[in-house]
Amino acid sequence: MKVLLLIAGRSRRFWPLSEKTLFPICGTNLLEITTGRLMEAGLRDIILIGGSHNLEEVSDKYPQFPSIEQKDLELGMRGALLDALPQCGSESVMIVCVNDVIESSAYKHLVSSAKQSATQGALLAQKTDRYFPGGYLQIDNNRVTSIIEKPQKGSEPSNLVNIVAHVHNDASLLLEELKKIKDGTDDGYEQALDTLFKKHTYRAVPYEGVWPWQAVKYPWHMLELLPLLLKNVTSQQIHPSAEIHPSAVVDGPVIIEEGVKIFPFATIKGPCTIGKRSIIANNALIRGSSIGDDCVVGFASEIKSSILHSHVWTHSTYIGDSIIGSNVSFGAGSVTGNLRLDEAEINSNVKNEEINTGLTKFGTVIGNNCRIGIHTGINPGKKIGGGTFIGSHVLVEDDIPDSSFVSIKNGVMCVKPNHSQVPLPEERSAFRSKIVR
Repeated sequence: MKVLLLIAGRSRRFWPLSEKTLFPICGTNLLEITTGRLMEAGLRDIILIGGSHNLEEVSDKYPQFPSIEQKDLELGMRGALLDALPQCGSESVMIVCVNDVIESSAYKHLVSSAKQSATQGALLAQKTDRYFPGGYLQIDNNRVTSIIEKPQKGSEPSNLVNIVAHVHNDASLLLEELKKIKDGTDDGYEQALDTLFKKHTYRAVPYEGVWPWQAVKYPWHMLELLPLLLKNVTSQQIHPSAEIHPSAVVDGPVIIEEGVKIFPFATIKGPCTIGKRSIIANNALIRGSSIGDDCVVGFASEIKSSILHSHVWTHSTYIGDSIIGSNVSFGAGSVTGNLRLDEAEINSNVKNEEINTGLTKFGTVIGNNCRIGIHTGINPGKKIGGGTFIGSHVLVEDDIPDSSFVSIKNGVMCVKPNHSQVPLPEERSAFRSKIVR
């Protein structure tokens, strides 16, 4: 069975982060997690379906997987499959979205369910007792009859939310229906499925894994994935080249990678992962977090339940329940607020729509190549676009667009285009060399 692994999405709902497929978390990423679990399930014939925006980088890092470029990204899943299915003939295929993180046993269960007699395919679905803004399966005696996309809350046709892990026993039948769909719609795959459901039997397969299904649709979903991955850190794994001062405290299960330096009186409270060559300075505290490569967690900084990409620098900074992109610096005294005063669930604005994150603890999401000034505060759930500078003493109360310069004038936040060049990580080597002396 061929697996068509869909990675061509442009991650628009993942803003201000740009590419969820390769975003580092706990020393891995969504692509590594998904391909690893597929192979654990015995599914090794994996083809990556990407776009011009990410396929070159993915292919460079993972040359072992053949890939196909989706020519028209506006066609969504239909476009990906129109480009990939001609290579599959009439053999069986499994269509998997890299955004849906599940355990390997679910793939095995899906394959076995699709092999039932008089069955043309099977769809994996999550039973839910809480509204999820996705597609719901409409079923009749375990046979799928339709997928209802984003029904109104209270009008869900079932309690089964569609997970994009689908088996089609004959790829040519799916390709035939996809070719009949007119361009200009973003639900062409779902339309083709509805036609197939009328002609053939597709089974609904409830997901029953010990590992909970985690859909990574919005950036804060990475915060829900973080503790699941940290459960895999069960012991202290410290690279021989790491330097840890005798007064530093490393408590609990941690992964500390090559070239890490931990300075006097710093505390690492596991489970945590610390990436290559990162520096944890004096009196810093890291707990329940994923620190990427080449980061500097500066003096008296605290990083709590957060994900730092790479080349993130802090100084006397508090970062809680946040996701920080690459090449981001925080000035001294900067703070991320992660709890509302009324302790209610935090909303976030996505494409001018207020989305309930379902989280009571959620700090910020910051894109790549940002600079945060001294004594800056960021209110819970507010996001900062890439290439942005935040001046000193600013309280960020709204999302900030990409490439902005933000300052305070007469007590009011002023947002203008940022015309300053963002220093690249390699240009900061002089600062780093002074730290490690």
